[in-house]
Amino acid sequence: MKLSTKGRYGLKAMYDLALNYGGEPIPLKNIAERQDISEPYLEQLMAILKKEGLVQSVRGAYGGYLLTREPSKITVGDVLRALEGPIGLVDCVLEQDAAECEKYDSCITRIVWEKIRDSIIKTIDSITLWDMCHEISNKK
Repeated sequence: MKLSTKGRYGLKAMYDLALNYGGEPIPLKNIAERQDISEPYLEQLMAILKKEGLVQSVRGAYGGYLLTREPSKITVGDVLRALEGPIGLVDCVLEQDAAECEKYDSCITRIVWEKIRDSIIKTIDSITLWDMCHEISNKK
């Protein structure tokens, strides 16, 4: 499994917003510079995150983006699902909207894919943006 740049860069941007939570709105340009992400691409990601209710935008000279909830209330899973869609390695075991397969009941590899999916889900849903912020500060 390989995450696209949408998931990777989106999580970096959300981490940046979490580091600055409780302050003024963060201009997109600042996030893009700090996280080394192209500003036009970041704008696309923020539009998705806004649509999914994870960020809000503030217009004006002192505008930018803010998290809609505390960093401790937003998980890595929330961000990845917003940007990447349902979690799963193969279509037949996606979290939701699993593709129909005529061999579903007799497929031995499905069990493996489900176990891997469940482990990934457990992990990404257990890590919050707050955890990410504190993990990095503990390494300094």
